[in-house]
Amino acid sequence: MRRICVDMDEVMADTLAEHLRRYNQAFAEEITPQDLAGKGLWEFTPQERRLELRAFLDAEDFFEDLAVMPGSQHVLNDLSARFEIFIATQAMTVPNSLGPKYRWLQRHFPFIPPTHYVFCGNKSILRADYLIDDLPRNLERFEGQGILYSAPHNLSVPGYVRVENWHEVATYFSTICA
Repeated sequence: MRRICVDMDEVMADTLAEHLRRYNQAFAEEITPQDLAGKGLWEFTPQERRLELRAFLDAEDFFEDLAVMPGSQHVLNDLSARFEIFIATQAMTVPNSLGPKYRWLQRHFPFIPPTHYVFCGNKSILRADYLIDDLPRNLERFEGQGILYSAPHNLSVPGYVRVENWHEVATYFSTICA
């Protein structure tokens, strides 16, 4: 059975929305994802605010209740009948996220067994046919087919198979299985 690895943050879970919510609340700003076009929040944020920006991620509750990316549950459930699905998340970059990410996956994607969660720091270790990720650096060293999930920070990155949303993910894999 062919294998698909799927990133969690900004692919399955709307991490950016929560990060922006906390940032805007803390600094009385109104930054939107559209304001970030071609940049990450880290690049957009003044240097003197970056420690607090990181502190948002380190908060025990940050990853607990993230919004689910529209369509991800349905599409992944459908794909799980035809592919082996693994969730690969760089949880080691934010060690406090391990428990909350595990609970989030259990709550929102109960059809993916915990034995298929990969909490890692470097995704070059992944062995799969496909990797859906929003970070081009994770696709660069991936040996299978990388699929770039669009996010504000990667809009100007060329050279990858790109999907804009989970409907496009479903369409992409329907052509492979046809």
